[in-house]
Amino acid sequence: MIEDYIRDIPDFPKEGILFKDITPLLADPDGLRQAIDALADLVDPSEYDTIVGIESRGFIFGTALAYKLNKGFIPVRKPGKLPSATASVTYDLEYGSDTLEIHLDALQPGERVLILDDLLATGGTIEACIQLIKQVNAVAVGAAFVLELGFLNGRARMGDVPAHTLVLA
Repeated sequence: MIEDYIRDIPDFPKEGILFKDITPLLADPDGLRQAIDALADLVDPSEYDTIVGIESRGFIFGTALAYKLNKGFIPVRKPGKLPSATASVTYDLEYGSDTLEIHLDALQPGERVLILDDLLATGGTIEACIQLIKQVNAVAVGAAFVLELGFLNGRARMGDVPAHTLVLA
């Protein structure tokens, strides 16, 4: 089971946080294969045209899934990492703010997108990514996550975009 490859690290990155570490999942060929195969089964590939991955662990799972399903992959990055003109969204975190960017020409108007990230926690990052996709006139038809911290209720910030999760913690 995929959750067997996820370990808990207490008090990281700060006291009182129980960090869910996916590096054992990435390191194990069988675990990684199980995760990619399960992600491929979460959402019918005919429902979306392209996969958008959120920096940085969304890149790992997103590119592997795009390869498996013969889809394109678009990165959503932190500021200053993309070389062409970008759209950007700044959003609040528990202790500050962050910004995400996408190339203005990365997606076609109306293109159907599956967003992929490793973790759904409070929902701020996925909410910002959904806003970015709307800014470039594409359509987020769903989001897939390896792990969801359900007690943080991140789905509430996703509007009508459905969330699909492999492991609920």
